[in-house]
Amino acid sequence: MTTTIVWFRRDLRVADHPALQAAAAEAGAHGEVVALFVVDPRLAATGANRRHFLAGCLGELDGALGGNLTLRSGRPEVVVPEVARQVGANRVFVTGDCTGFGRRRDEAVASALAAADAELVPVSSPYAVAPGTVRNQAGAPYRVFTPFSRAWRAHGWRPPLPAIGPARWLSPGAAGNADAAGTADADAAGLLTRPDDAPAAGLPVPGEAAALRLLDTFVGGPLDAYAATRDLPGTPGTSHLSPYLRFGALHPRQVLAGVGSGEGPDVFRSELAWREFYADVVWHQPGSVWRSMSPIGDRLRWDEGDEADRRFARWCAGTTGYPLVDAGMRQLLAEGWMHNRVRMVTASFLVKDLHIDWRRGARWFLDHLVDGDVASNNHGWQWVAGTGTDAAPFHRIFNPEAQRERFDPDGSYVRRYVPEEGTADYPAPLVDHRAERAEALARLADARLDVRADRGDRRG
Repeated sequence: MTTTIVWFRRDLRVADHPALQAAAAEAGAHGEVVALFVVDPRLAATGANRRHFLAGCLGELDGALGGNLTLRSGRPEVVVPEVARQVGANRVFVTGDCTGFGRRRDEAVASALAAADAELVPVSSPYAVAPGTVRNQAGAPYRVFTPFSRAWRAHGWRPPLPAIGPARWLSPGAAGNADAAGTADADAAGLLTRPDDAPAAGLPVPGEAAALRLLDTFVGGPLDAYAATRDLPGTPGTSHLSPYLRFGALHPRQVLAGVGSGEGPDVFRSELAWREFYADVVWHQPGSVWRSMSPIGDRLRWDEGDEADRRFARWCAGTTGYPLVDAGMRQLLAEGWMHNRVRMVTASFLVKDLHIDWRRGARWFLDHLVDGDVASNNHGWQWVAGTGTDAAPFHRIFNPEAQRERFDPDGSYVRRYVPEEGTADYPAPLVDHRAERAEALARLADARLDVRADRGDRRG
């Protein structure tokens, strides 16, 4: 009798799950499958919103597996080989990872398994097209989105797989005790929902079933008008699927299979392509998540010290005196999510009005976003800061008042999150946008001079 393990990570579902299907197929009709999730202690460093949403997704997954999800906590390179030893499995199936952290983790686990004559078997990826697949005619990765998007669409993706049929699951109790393999199930789950912190009150319902319901709602309603409404934060015009894609409660193949044709679906596909583009960039350049890709980014002068900290705190709290910026930051605190148009506006304000390093804002977003994904989040910040691949030029500086007039013309979004606007309780603007725009452009000019000087020195 063959026993296999499927190690869940960013793939918390049972439908369209190639690694799960591969594990079940190898076990066969008479074998058994261990469904394993490892609560890595490094998860404690992530924000409460993501941890609580993750815990909810795990609970839903456990239900879908008939109560047979085995939870352990500890370093994966210790836990996974020990569970494999306990159940007599020599193959562990996983969905591949594209981040630098994930690849290093998997290399460590693969090495530890190999030392015990076992194997880590990556199957598929969390993306419609696996990062690293799409390349230009010279075989190099794309640095610009539009040609990447064309090649990505031309490459295509297979249709979603159905959920597997009944499997012979090895229950958590039968999967061995937890001593050497880490903390047992109940305690492992508790590490994700610690009593010392609380998530935002407005987090979405977790899990695969909720994701599929939301996809049906989006495809049956807002999708057709997506091209016209996606930039209007006061209108329910976006999919809200990003948290489910982040944790793999839904695979992008499932989304792409359901969106159909037309202007709205085509624009929506482009937004999914941006997500895959940034994952591809990180695959080829893992260090780019925290390092500016443009030499300009290394030369821009950022504000630090007490005054910068005070301004950063006002930005975090949504009390800058700019209503659209404040509404976005308060939505983040209340829901663990922010409308994408407003993400760009708030990021531009931090970088170009407050002159604070984009990395500081990226960390704040990752701490609070339930859909916080390091590739999309950090490269989105670099796009705004003008320091990344195919980024908006730094001199593109969002005017927060003009953005409000254009994208929240009836004020419905601002009223929802900043009800005190227009009263004596609402603060005066933290800075003067016109003056700070001029300052940002002056700093850009200085950075360009420094880059030219650097190039001159190298040539000399």
